[in-house]
Amino acid sequence: MGKRDNRVAYMNPIAMARWRGPTQSAGPTIQDYLNRPRPTWEEVKKQLENKKKGSKALAEFEEKMNENWKKELEKSREKLLSGNESSSRKRERKKKKKKKSYQLSSSSSSSDSSSSSSDSEDEEKKQGKKRKKKNHSHKSSQSSTFESESESKESVKKKRKSKDETEKEKYTRTLSKKRKKTYPEDKPLSCESSSESDYEEEVQAKKKRRHEEQGKTMDKVKKKKKKQNKKHSKKKKKKSSSSHKSG
Repeated sequence: MGKRDNRVAYMNPIAMARWRGPTQSAGPTIQDYLNRPRPTWEEVKKQLENKKKGSKALAEFEEKMNENWKKELEKSREKLLSGNESSSRKRERKKKKKKKSYQLSSSSSSSDSSSSSSDSEDEEKKQGKKRKKKNHSHKSSQSSTFESESESKESVKKKRKSKDETEKEKYTRTLSKKRKKTYPEDKPLSCESSSESDYEEEVQAKKKRRHEEQGKTMDKVKKKKKKQNKKHSKKKKKKSSSSHKSG
């Protein structure tokens, strides 16, 4: 079986156009555009002069509009001036009325003030007596409360002192008994002085222990806060990295 022949004959487009003949154009051709009627140079000059001068009808219309506008402006000015004059007159009338009312009120107030001044003096005296009584009662109550507070504070101080003295005596007795058992030849004065010094040393050691315990607790709290901050920062970094990847 041989191959099928798919070749097509070549057709020259120029030859085909000549064979078809001239096309029928619907609109004007280039020659028609070039051969159009044109005005002369003198006619163009006349047209430009007429444009510069302008039409008479337009000028007359503009003059009428200006005259009407001027009339409207004059009317509005007259209205504004009349309104201002009437408002100024009203203000003057109001001022006169206020002056009259003020004069009447001042005359009536002068007559009333003489009667009210005596009443006000009596009221002030009564109020002053009441205030004195209140201040006296308030001062007495304050003094009583202050005395009760001071007495309570003194009683608390006395109780504390008595407790401290009893503790010291108990501690000195126990130490003296131990010393007698171990060193019976020692003097009693030396035992008492040593017991007091030992008591003071123990008190100072207790204070040091408390301070050390407080410092340890503070360090633990700080470490916990640092760990929490580190965890929070790691979470933020993870969130930011995940958002960048998604974007």
